[in-house]
Amino acid sequence: MKTIIHHENFPYRYVECGILEINDEPDYRIQKYNQYSDRYQNMYYCDNRMQFDTAIEDFEYTKWLDPAGVPCYAKEN
Repeated sequence: MKTIIHHENFPYRYVECGILEINDEPDYRIQKYNQYSDRYQNMYYCDNRMQFDTAIEDFEYTKWLDPAGVPCYAKEN
């Protein structure tokens, strides 16, 4: 399994990790940097290329997908 990095926006990076066996589609993932292990870890498995592209284009959407509850889409006062 070869990992291809499509985009990086710290602390996230957007990668393709081979092909899914179930449907022969690319396996798109968002990984998040872990400062304690000093490595990137899988944070979110994208459903399809459109969701993957949306996350790359809209950084707030990536934060919204983060299970750590990172603040996103904040209203301006």
